[in-house]
Amino acid sequence: MSRVDGMGTERALCVLAPNPSPMTLDGTNTWILAEPGAEAVVVVDPGPEDDAHLRRVAAAAADQGRRVALVLLTHGHADHAAGAERFAALAGSAHRPVPVRALDPRHRLGEEGLGEGDVVAVDGLEVRVLETPGHSDDSLSFWLAADGAVLTGDTILGYGTTVVEGRLGDYLASLDRLRAFAEETGAATILPGHGPKLDDPIAALDHYIRHRRERLAQVAAAVAAGDRTAGQVVERVYADVDRTLWPAAEWSVQAQLDYLRERR
Repeated sequence: MSRVDGMGTERALCVLAPNPSPMTLDGTNTWILAEPGAEAVVVVDPGPEDDAHLRRVAAAAADQGRRVALVLLTHGHADHAAGAERFAALAGSAHRPVPVRALDPRHRLGEEGLGEGDVVAVDGLEVRVLETPGHSDDSLSFWLAADGAVLTGDTILGYGTTVVEGRLGDYLASLDRLRAFAEETGAATILPGHGPKLDDPIAALDHYIRHRRERLAQVAAAVAAGDRTAGQVVERVYADVDRTLWPAAEWSVQAQLDYLRERR
């Protein structure tokens, strides 16, 4: 496929949402997936409720007369999912919006959910669903085997590290699972929810696993030194991090504190 925003694979096209921030990096990556020459496409994470962006995605998806058959959500955070209902209407018709599938029923449009082991098949394209909770309880990753690509949402980003809003134990298990999966399948690239694609999945996952273990050790040391709240730990452990990121860091630290208490 052609590349609207300069990155992708043969079957994946990225359209970058205009919502850059310290949390969203360059903006949200909306992915359009299609088998070469197919008439139907799948859109992953339409992005925020920004009409200009959603219309740009719809136009890119409709290139060469194609139609949007389905929308998939990696998770329900607003920067990925808030525009889904509006996009479903734009890409469908007044009486038949495009179905939106997600793990969390609150973000679905239509009857079908989405979960572990599901295989989404659209006009020759096949996408396998992996449940990878941790960033959020409803986080999913999608395996595009034909391109050797894993779409990771916010579980793995193109640079930096992600916030853990769910359970840290779940997130660590998801990282280990993705690491084993990438090795088993010979995955060639990670297509993240923010930032550039990663062409060495094993190295990226090793970095994430190592970083998370190092942060956990730092949090444990802060607790041993007398810190009790997430805010106190952030002041010590994230002293060299931009203070605008401290509120988000508190979510991850709270997940780590809960994890340490569970294992006492």
